[in-house]
Amino acid sequence: MNFLRGVMGGQSAGPQHTEAETIQKLCDRVASSTLLDDRRNAVRALKSLSKKYRLEVGIQAMEHLIHVLQTDRSDSEIIGYALDTLYNIISNDEEEEVEENSTRQSEDLGSQFTEIFIKQQENVTLLLSLLEEFDFHVRWPGVKLLTSLLKQLGPQVQQIILVSPMGVSRLMDLLADSREVIRNDGVLLLQALTRSNGAIQKIVAFENAFERLLDIISEEGNSDGGIVVEDCLILLQNLLKNNNSNQNFFKEGSYIQRMKPWFEVGDENSGWSAQKVTNLHLMLQLVRVLVSPTNPPGATSSCQKAMFQCGLLQQLCTILMATGVPADILTETINTVSEVIRGYQVNQDYFASVNAPSNPPRPAIVVLLMSMVNERQPFVLRCAVLYCFQCFLYKNQKGQGEIVSTLLPSTIDATGNSVSAGQLLCGGLFSTDSLSNWCAAVALAHALQENATQKEQLLRVQLATSIGNPPVSLLQQCTNILSQGSKIQTRVGLLMLLCTWLSNCPIAVTHFLHNSANVPFLTGQIAENLGEEEQLVQGLCALLLGISIYFNDNSLESYKKEKLKQLIEKRIGKENFIEKLGFISKHELYSRASQKPQPNFPSPEYMIFDHEFTKLVKELEGVITKAIYKSSEEDKKEEEVKKTLEQHDNIVTHYKNMIREQDLQLEELKQQVSTLKCQNEQLQTAVTQQVSQIQQHKDQYNLLKIQLGKDNQHQGSYSEGAQMNGVQPEEIGRLREEIEELKNNQELLQSKLTEKDSVIENLKSSQTSGTNEQSSAIVSAGDSEQVAELKQELATLKSQLNSQSVEITKLQTEKQELLQKTEVFAKSVEVQGETETVIATKTTDVEGRLSALLQETKELKNEIKALSEERTAIKEQLDSSNSTIAILQTEKDKLELEITDSKKEQDDLLVLLADQDQKILSLKNKLKDLGHPVEEEDELESGDQEDEDDESEDPGKDLDHI
Repeated sequence: MNFLRGVMGGQSAGPQHTEAETIQKLCDRVASSTLLDDRRNAVRALKSLSKKYRLEVGIQAMEHLIHVLQTDRSDSEIIGYALDTLYNIISNDEEEEVEENSTRQSEDLGSQFTEIFIKQQENVTLLLSLLEEFDFHVRWPGVKLLTSLLKQLGPQVQQIILVSPMGVSRLMDLLADSREVIRNDGVLLLQALTRSNGAIQKIVAFENAFERLLDIISEEGNSDGGIVVEDCLILLQNLLKNNNSNQNFFKEGSYIQRMKPWFEVGDENSGWSAQKVTNLHLMLQLVRVLVSPTNPPGATSSCQKAMFQCGLLQQLCTILMATGVPADILTETINTVSEVIRGYQVNQDYFASVNAPSNPPRPAIVVLLMSMVNERQPFVLRCAVLYCFQCFLYKNQKGQGEIVSTLLPSTIDATGNSVSAGQLLCGGLFSTDSLSNWCAAVALAHALQENATQKEQLLRVQLATSIGNPPVSLLQQCTNILSQGSKIQTRVGLLMLLCTWLSNCPIAVTHFLHNSANVPFLTGQIAENLGEEEQLVQGLCALLLGISIYFNDNSLESYKKEKLKQLIEKRIGKENFIEKLGFISKHELYSRASQKPQPNFPSPEYMIFDHEFTKLVKELEGVITKAIYKSSEEDKKEEEVKKTLEQHDNIVTHYKNMIREQDLQLEELKQQVSTLKCQNEQLQTAVTQQVSQIQQHKDQYNLLKIQLGKDNQHQGSYSEGAQMNGVQPEEIGRLREEIEELKNNQELLQSKLTEKDSVIENLKSSQTSGTNEQSSAIVSAGDSEQVAELKQELATLKSQLNSQSVEITKLQTEKQELLQKTEVFAKSVEVQGETETVIATKTTDVEGRLSALLQETKELKNEIKALSEERTAIKEQLDSSNSTIAILQTEKDKLELEITDSKKEQDDLLVLLADQDQKILSLKNKLKDLGHPVEEEDELESGDQEDEDDESEDPGKDLDHI
């Protein structure tokens, strides 16, 4: 200890070589001492010297300190001293204010020592392993040292940590440390670790960083928290900014919903501390990171949807309309709301419905536009309101129509009690403040962006310039202000509005050219040789004139495309015109405006170009250049091509409509088919159910018959019941009547069948009559098939009738047996003469059996009904057979006619044969006369045989030929 005091006391008085010698002695003691206490004391002495003599300690002691970290891990105290000493050597943090040169030297010194430390990657790995120690004296200086290394040479240290096993996971454990100092310094360490390294950002995010950081923010009091909340928000920005994977993970993890409590800010004027303003500013920026226009459109829209659903947008709108909010927070809130609603229709519609808490309530858009055109408001706030209005109208044709409609004569409030958005824009467009002119012109241009309908609607707007003078159109008033030679900012804003208005709108071009003063004004502006300040206006005038040529429909005779080109060639020159047109894209502020949609300018004089207008310039510059150099013939060809394309498009649309109609018809037919299928399936199921029910009834009937047979073996009960109650004879009589009716019906059906059979037999006989060979040749194969089908149908009908007759006979026999049994039992009762007491005892049993008989008779009735239904079905089949018989009758008539014709032909052949016989006889007589012997019997037999052959063969051949 005395040695240390002497070292510390003699540092300032002695020469510098004594300090180096002291440090050398301490380093030797660290390296050579065998006792741990001696080494610990030496490292503690080096720690005390390391702040003042940073270079000397770093040069001489770094290697020994690293060795201590490797060998003395069991002693936390010496490890803590060694880590603190290394931190003092590497860190550039100095408490006292020093000059710039010394700070630069210290920064170089820190980076050099850091490079020496990380040259051996094992040193960083060793440091990561030391962070696993829970001892405060080891963990806290280890966190500070690693943070300092990352600040000095971040990318190199990040790469070493990334390749080390479980390196990032070990650092994530710091957020769960119960000691706030280590937890807070762990947040700072992760800030440095995740800066500009997407791979580490993803690992940290998937190590549950979002959950832990949001928990810390809520524990610290959200926006009312201290600097820890600020550090957590900066770390969240590092993880989410320009990292689509982490943004998607943040959204899908439902962490956007946990952001809503951040913005629950009261209306009280007090409580807006500097830290709260900083925290809320970072929170708003974090929301903007998730919905930035530079993000992929799908990811942005999904975040916008989540922010609306969880009420975050509504909370931001309440801050927007609240009182007592600081100006910078209000400005950033406007920018945040702008990007939350940009391009998302649901959020845009909600924003249009927000009202300011005034009396009477006014729409939030109107209140914001009042701030934009008010020159007393801060410039940054006015830019934010313009951006909000642009985002509200971005891809929002509904909102564009609502803004333009407030300018139309039919919607303007005649009482003047309320100010509309259109009136505020017109007021700003023609005010004396050039910044208001520019903002209003750009805002109105966004109401026309890619919306031809609103461009045409805006042509109807009329303005009353002064009392007694007729109203002037808005287009004419804009050109009048241009010609008056106002400020450059005003003219640039008006020219951007006119270029946006006239592009892709031939009607607006016609209205513009209808004023004879506009074209000479533009050509005069372009042709003059003005200074550099006016070159931008000349370029915009050239763009406006080029738009008037390119989108000209040649409806005005004096300002057709060709005449305007000739005018440019005579007064300006084509090369000079193209050169002036190129002044726009060459302007220094053009590229700045084309980078981001947000109008972010350091001062009002830089507010020249609008982001959407730069897109329009890129689109039209080359097209207008080609249009200027094209000849009239090429223009005609282009017009013809356009016409043919339009015709082609019309044909395509016509066919598309036809295809749509056919698709609708197909869908309707498919629906009909599906309904018919369903109906068919239902009917089939119903039929199957009915068939099963019929089968069940038949089975029940058979069972009842069996039970009746068994019950009939018992004596006396049924007859006694029948005689006493008189019920069964009536039922039996009814059944007899029904059986008689069935018999009659059966007889009728049988008579009809016999008639049909006789008709068919007659047909058969008529067809077979005559020559069988002739009829077989004439009758077609189809008729024989029909006859066979008829035979089959008749056979089935006969079988059905036979089955029914069998069933009827069975029923008759059963009824007769029942009658016989009743008569027998009645006789037996008379003969026996049983006493009344016995009859009374049997009546109860008989009544039960009578009820069973009644039930059976009901079932028999049902069976008879079923038989009657089958009878009707047989009648229908007979009717169909009658129709087929009628068809056969007509065919038979045709056959009879053909047979009569064939008979006539046969008669003619017989006549010919008779003539031949005559000739043969005459020839025989001549032969006899000449003396040739001729036997008469042979001649006759041969002649008969020939006659038979002639009769059998020749007519058949003729018929076949026919």
